[in-house]
Amino acid sequence: MTNANDFTKVMQDMMAKFPVDASAFQNAFKSQAAFGEKLSKVALEAAEKSTEISSKWAKETIAKLSGAAKAKVEPADYTKAVTDFATASAEMAAENMAAFAEVAKKVQMETVELLLAAGKDASAEASAAVKKATDEVTAVAKKAAAAK
Repeated sequence: MTNANDFTKVMQDMMAKFPVDASAFQNAFKSQAAFGEKLSKVALEAAEKSTEISSKWAKETIAKLSGAAKAKVEPADYTKAVTDFATASAEMAAENMAAFAEVAKKVQMETVELLLAAGKDASAEASAAVKKATDEVTAVAKKAAAAK
């Protein structure tokens, strides 16, 4: 029966034969962390701007509604107040929806820029890793050929 320590030693020896460049993992982690930070910044800025738009819209709606809620002398004045409120609400909705669209457009553009930059960085890192691995394999093959 084999001993657990013997198997551990075999695994350690086997893994030692496969060189692993830990710096590649560290660089990948740093790149991902930086990408996540930039993407979070874009999302948080969009959330902040959207909140500002919503707050402004709510305040304007309340201000317009307070005018419509005042007591009127003539019944026709109520109709006019409701009509004015509806018109103002439609205008505010159009303005605020356009503002939300601008926020969404900005987020989309910034996200695409980040993704393109991340893709370019990943491609460069992958090319460098492949070149390094190729150089190492070539060097080992040359040594093996010279030893024969």
